[in-house]
Amino acid sequence: MLKQNWILILILLPFLEFSQNDSLFIRKIYDECLEKGHSYEDLRSLCKEIGPRLSGSPQAQMSVFWSEEKMNSYGFDKVYKQEIKVPVWKRGNKETAWIKKEKEWIPLHILALGGSVSTNGLLSGELVIFQNLDELKKANPKNVEGKIVFLNQTFDQKDINTFKAYGGCYSIRGEGAIEGAKKGAKGVLIRSLASGIDTHPHTGSMHYDDNVKKIPAAAVSTSDAELLQNIIGKIELFWEMDCFSGEEVTSYNVIAEITGTKLPNEIITFGGHLDSWDVGEGAHDDGAGVIHCLEALRVLKALNYKPQHTLRVVFFMNEENGNKGGLGYAEWVKNKGEKHIFALESDRGGFTPKGFSCDGNFNLIKEKINLYSLYKPYEVYEFEKGYGGVDINPLKKMYPDILLFGFVPDSQRYFDFHHAESDVFEAVNKRELELGCAAITSFIYLLDNL
Repeated sequence: MLKQNWILILILLPFLEFSQNDSLFIRKIYDECLEKGHSYEDLRSLCKEIGPRLSGSPQAQMSVFWSEEKMNSYGFDKVYKQEIKVPVWKRGNKETAWIKKEKEWIPLHILALGGSVSTNGLLSGELVIFQNLDELKKANPKNVEGKIVFLNQTFDQKDINTFKAYGGCYSIRGEGAIEGAKKGAKGVLIRSLASGIDTHPHTGSMHYDDNVKKIPAAAVSTSDAELLQNIIGKIELFWEMDCFSGEEVTSYNVIAEITGTKLPNEIITFGGHLDSWDVGEGAHDDGAGVIHCLEALRVLKALNYKPQHTLRVVFFMNEENGNKGGLGYAEWVKNKGEKHIFALESDRGGFTPKGFSCDGNFNLIKEKINLYSLYKPYEVYEFEKGYGGVDINPLKKMYPDILLFGFVPDSQRYFDFHHAESDVFEAVNKRELELGCAAITSFIYLLDNL
């Protein structure tokens, strides 16, 4: 029996040593991020010195310059840009809206949805309320024609994962204007896609159908949505916004690399999206994500780590209203004949890390890496199948065998800030941001050593 035990130890010794080396290096990663990290200052600089970064805006172009300069300052092996074309949509003057309740005028907190047409002056009409898109679809057109639709679908508070609740409501924002126009409505308001009750309206992209008349669409704050829902009797809305779309312009994905020492032609891509909506500062969405990934590459270089594969961080442009950066990147790397084995995205905010989701067979990774043991000291436990991210998702079409990973932080507060003026640098906790950087850096290290 003793002899058999020694044989087993000899067989397992290389794996035990490998796991121990991993643990030691991951500890170094966490120490670097928490004691010598650059992430919080880099995020402050991006948010405060550049600001909101809607595709096609001067701020978006400045963020490209900022990113290239920051990457060069860290001395990565390569820093370069990939040219893409992005849409242009401008909010114009601040949106205004009031409701008339008997003899009282009540102003609303309102934001145009991204891509909406203008109201073409002051638009007024009776408000008709529906609780979701299905109710609107089933409505008699006579009850909608010539009126303004209000879609008041709330987050399902029973969903512990708030991204699931968001997905359940997304259709009112994405398709509301199309379905309202089909019934003869002259405009659509939606309840902001948010979990809490406050005065901050949340914008986001919406869609039109070329075969259906384009009508204006906007979101009101959740507190205003509660007000509208509880008013008894006829509600008249007066509403103006002058947003418009322009011609596409040239922009860029910004890219940095550390070249692999053994397999330089095999690429591990990780990144987030540089653009944001034009309200707030894009701190959680997705300033935190690009900074997570920038810091990961910086930390590995600072620790003198020599990757086996080429590690490539990508700041994608135009995730919010077109995904031209993600689509363009996938086509570009495929045309170059590159070999991509893994991709990771951070686009769920800068909150406390919980783990990673995998679009693909996560068991292939779990069989080779004891993720639970390695991450247990850092209270990161969640490793499940799931979604990678909008920017990296097009890589699946180009590389069917690629595994896509999404960074999963705690989701409870994300939709307090998502697409709202409250998404500012001050909303990001320094330690949570640094812990996210460390978790992502460690994961990239482990993927590189598979």
